[in-house]
Amino acid sequence: MYTISKEFTFSASHALKGLPAEHPCTRMHGHNYIIKVELKNVTTNHIGFVVDYRELAIIKQWIDAELDHQNLNEVLPFNPTAENIAEYLYGVFKKVLWAVSAVEVSETEKTNARYEP
Repeated sequence: MYTISKEFTFSASHALKGLPAEHPCTRMHGHNYIIKVELKNVTTNHIGFVVDYRELAIIKQWIDAELDHQNLNEVLPFNPTAENIAEYLYGVFKKVLWAVSAVEVSETEKTNARYEP
């Protein structure tokens, strides 16, 4: 099995619902998100690629258009936790790139959520 990955970044704000009122994440705050998209296949193409990294430009274009410098509570149809964002992005990216196998979302250098069906 071959696995490749690429990271993408964007900045956005959010406030999480359902937490106790004193929890700091209930207040509007922002992150410099890092999205890591992983792609897998049992073989490579005739060049030796799982997917040409240039084909992943569509992901960056989508992130920039839909998420960058947005209030995620206003543009996403769910509570924008890192876990929910990872699952959502997996579904979006899998529709355009068949080899997507997992998506990771980092809100900080030390936190990470991964969705892999």
